[in-house]
Amino acid sequence: MNRRAKRGRRAETLAAWLLRLKGYRVLARGFAIGRGRGAGEVDLIVRRGAVLALVEVKARASLENAAAAITPSQQERYRRAAQAFLAGRSDLAGCAVRFDVVLVAPGRFPRHISDAWRMEA
Repeated sequence: MNRRAKRGRRAETLAAWLLRLKGYRVLARGFAIGRGRGAGEVDLIVRRGAVLALVEVKARASLENAAAAITPSQQERYRRAAQAFLAGRSDLAGCAVRFDVVLVAPGRFPRHISDAWRMEA
């Protein structure tokens, strides 16, 4: 595993612990659909009560750079991955679905942004 991948995995682990401390239960890590350009992967899928959050984790040199790294095409891939995940989980049908982001930067406390964007119909 290269340095970038290791940094990403460490950031995902840190984000998962942060969310657990906030009362979320981790349902999945690295949920992927498809291959190639149209593929999508959700870093973390967590649940707290009737809220299901699909979480993008971004690790960069600063929190500002991490926030700027989320593109509209990534959001669209997340939407597709969310639909695929939910299609196979009838037990989650009553949950409100939202997209969260956890920003990670060296020497800073991770920042959790709830409801960072919405799934379009």
